[in-house]
Amino acid sequence: MARGSGSTVVGISAFYHDAAVAIVSGGIVRFAASEERFSRVKHHPDFPARALAAGLHHCGLSGDDVDAVVFYDKPLLTFERVLDTWLDHAPQGFGFFAASAPEWLGGKLLHKPRIRRALRAVDPALTAPLLFSDHHRSHAASAYFPSPFADAAVLTLDGVGEWATASIQHGRGDALIPLRELRFPHSLGLLYAAFTAHCGFRVNGGEYKLMGLAPYGTPRFADLILHEMMDLREDGSFQLDLSWFDWCRSAHRMTTDRFSRRVGPARAPGEPLRDHHRDLAASIQLVTEEIVLRMAREAHRLTGSSHLCLAGGVALNGVANGRVLREGPFQRLWIQPAAGDAGGALGAALIGAYHLGDPRTVCEPDAMETARLGPDLTTADATAVLDAHGVSYTVCEEPDLVAWAADRLASGRTLGWCQGRMEFGPRALGNRSILADPRDPAVRDRLNAQVKHRESFRPFAPVVPEELAADWFELDQPSPTMGLVVRARRPDRIPAAVHVDGTARVQTVSRDQHPRLHALLHACGERTGVPVLINTSFNVAGEPIVCTAADAWRCFAGTDLDDLVLDRCCVSQDPRS
Repeated sequence: MARGSGSTVVGISAFYHDAAVAIVSGGIVRFAASEERFSRVKHHPDFPARALAAGLHHCGLSGDDVDAVVFYDKPLLTFERVLDTWLDHAPQGFGFFAASAPEWLGGKLLHKPRIRRALRAVDPALTAPLLFSDHHRSHAASAYFPSPFADAAVLTLDGVGEWATASIQHGRGDALIPLRELRFPHSLGLLYAAFTAHCGFRVNGGEYKLMGLAPYGTPRFADLILHEMMDLREDGSFQLDLSWFDWCRSAHRMTTDRFSRRVGPARAPGEPLRDHHRDLAASIQLVTEEIVLRMAREAHRLTGSSHLCLAGGVALNGVANGRVLREGPFQRLWIQPAAGDAGGALGAALIGAYHLGDPRTVCEPDAMETARLGPDLTTADATAVLDAHGVSYTVCEEPDLVAWAADRLASGRTLGWCQGRMEFGPRALGNRSILADPRDPAVRDRLNAQVKHRESFRPFAPVVPEELAADWFELDQPSPTMGLVVRARRPDRIPAAVHVDGTARVQTVSRDQHPRLHALLHACGERTGVPVLINTSFNVAGEPIVCTAADAWRCFAGTDLDDLVLDRCCVSQDPRS
């Protein structure tokens, strides 16, 4: 049994994409991390053995300390959907069934013994009861339970769980009350994914690229989507005309020939972007915002709550979230930073903890350390790696470290910044970040081309002290996990951190949450008059965000970054070994 008061519960997300682990003890979130950070395989789908081992080590636990393991969805219900979909679309859907059946019959239907074997491989003593949660309930729990609200509407939207593709629930105290559900094949997540694939980006990984492309286009296909591809109702529910889409019949494509004839040919990955691809991105983004806004209004009507919590992959669409904040009926939003399937592990663990009688913690800004829940990085870790590579470095105390970094940033240099515990979710929040001065638009182009090695249209996010955020952005609530895209008040002062449409996905930082980054922002403000920095994830295209000091050094050494701060170790570009 778990040491100390309360139970210890492990949540698991695996076998689809973005496998992850979360550990909750006594109702408190102790650890959460995605397997990709340890395997270095982006969107790692298999059992998160490395993340689980890291979590147990970080928490000082062994297998016999764990009281329950909770898996984030119910595979048998998902297989029921696969069978029903094939039967509904037989014989055309046989190809889809034939492609997916071996995977199901070869292992997915045997999740329980498969998970038990994987748990024991990490620790032979890890034999706690294995429970299963509904997919969208896991999402909803990850959104509501760590939020700072005792009462909230909870909206979850993704591709598909077992059957659900969207749900509205009411969080009250330590309970989640289901209210409404949209079911497969009618799915906003799959609809957005279809446009993502048609525009040549990877499904379950490239949707954020489509969102970044949208401001470059004109939404001339929006009426086609709204009036021919779907029947959208006032409450946000909808039915899709499946003659445009192929996810019920094919394992290899998401749209039909009818789709291509009307909107133009699909783009192969790596091909040049055409105007119709930009217009498709703008169109599906506008439709997505309209659907999310209508669903949010319906959630408010059903619950009467002044607060809204969001999760599911669609909740990573910060543009839609920003519109809900501006135009919706809610006073405050809280968005799960690991809103996709990885966050389901956290929701599953919290469901298990409260099922076992642990109390819920309600606190500001949230009950998950603003997503800093991964492994720690210490000065000893940093010096061991740098010494092993023969790197020249200086160990600085706090004031000198901040001054060293601020001087370099103010002079236009780019900085790898690796501190403390790794963030949970797809966004770096100041612990595994690349930082830069936002005043020169050439910095944006240099970061995209020479450091990140990614598409030129991709924007960068700004980070700003929480107490100064309203001076620089149209934002009246904290945004510590980059969940909201809002308009910049002075885009001419920070052109490298503002998108082409004058908006930005803002991160606010308080002194209590992140004192070193907060001090650095103020120090930069003293030097430049702009207390804002570009904050982008510490990685290159196609790779996960760095986890360890060794990962950070490899990434730094393989890019054109100018400087590096590993905990308190300061490294300049030259000399490198």
